[in-house]
Amino acid sequence: MTHTLRPNLPPLPKRIQSLPVDERGFPVPWFVAWVDGKPEFRAMDGRKWSLAVEKKLCWVCGQPLGSRFTFVVGPMCGVNRISAEPPSHRDCAEFSAKACPFLTMPKMIRRENHMPENIHNPGGVMIRRNPGVTLIWHTRDYKVIRVPNGALIRMGEPFEVAWWAEGRQATREEVEEAIVTGLPLLLEACDAEERPEDREAARTQLEKQKLVLWPLLPTMEVDV
Repeated sequence: MTHTLRPNLPPLPKRIQSLPVDERGFPVPWFVAWVDGKPEFRAMDGRKWSLAVEKKLCWVCGQPLGSRFTFVVGPMCGVNRISAEPPSHRDCAEFSAKACPFLTMPKMIRRENHMPENIHNPGGVMIRRNPGVTLIWHTRDYKVIRVPNGALIRMGEPFEVAWWAEGRQATREEVEEAIVTGLPLLLEACDAEERPEDREAARTQLEKQKLVLWPLLPTMEVDV
């Protein structure tokens, strides 16, 4: 059953207009898992993950992508250039950054209670915090990489990036805060390496990746 759209949503891109609408009035992204006839926004459909990367389909609307790919990720994904989710169309990604409750409300916490059975997390180590800032990463290529517990995506070199917070362009201060507070989580992953030399190498690589990301931060403050 499709419900009525919320009146305060940003204008819907044409491809998103064909998506079903949930009882709250939000479009249901293509990747969302359905449980007992209802969308479970906290879980992705694993079959669609495979379809998205095999057939180059948009993660949000499910329609074919072109030669450019847009990822909607958190700041830490910008540091390590790894995404757990496949890319989307530019307009679908920008709509998500403006309309998704989890992406637009920094204090929203990801609920883990009463999760349906047979729901699996994506590959890698999931960062469950809400960073408060969203990074939109535009690239012309990406690569699927295998990890012990599944698969992840290595994002290609960006030709453009944008930072969002609370449904608007993020300030440099907000972005820096999100990165600084998130780095300890990546450092924990570095320190999980068994050998001391591997831990040191991982920390050195992380520092290099952080420095590479820094020029991509907003250069000017924006009105909020």
